[in-house]
Amino acid sequence: MTTDAVDRYILSHIDEEGDLLSALCRDANVTLLRPRMQSGHLQGRILKLFCRMLRPKRILEIGTYTGYATLCMAEGIEDDALIHTIEINDEMEDFIMKYLSRSPDKEKIRLHFGDALEIIPALDESFDMAFIDADKRLYSTYYDLIFPKVRAGGLILVDNTLWDGKVLDAPRCPDKQTAGILEFNEKIKQDRRIEKVILPLRDGLTMIWKK
Repeated sequence: MTTDAVDRYILSHIDEEGDLLSALCRDANVTLLRPRMQSGHLQGRILKLFCRMLRPKRILEIGTYTGYATLCMAEGIEDDALIHTIEINDEMEDFIMKYLSRSPDKEKIRLHFGDALEIIPALDESFDMAFIDADKRLYSTYYDLIFPKVRAGGLILVDNTLWDGKVLDAPRCPDKQTAGILEFNEKIKQDRRIEKVILPLRDGLTMIWKK
């Protein structure tokens, strides 16, 4: 059985993504240069279930992009919970707001535009969950910045940690983004403050539990 066939089977046997997210996904594929960067149906349902199980009151997302993952997490949190999501590219604002404004969960989301390295220190919050999916060159920097803000027992999720298999080509002088992911993966391997596992989901999703 091919990987594509397995993917189709999985998607046909999990919860549907719904009309809003389906429309967002179609729009991204038509209008954006790199639609593959968004989380997508399977990962979106996983993010929602993490939120259902953990019931986080505060979530930090670094890298909003289209807002797909943001909306999935918002579906899974309670009405008094809040997601702070940060996007550096303000040209994405019209696209994001087109769908965020139509979501019944929009009041659970605070959208910030700008550099996460400047915005995060200004957030007077303690987070139960964080999702890193931004500049791969800065993964280690993001991790160090948010770690003190994540409560003990909190969950940090990091996307793209297998980077289309490029992490296996380390001896070949990797590009800066691959080098950033390799550095991050080695960093958390040595971090005794956490428990961690890499899920071979899509492009690699790392789960980190803060002791």
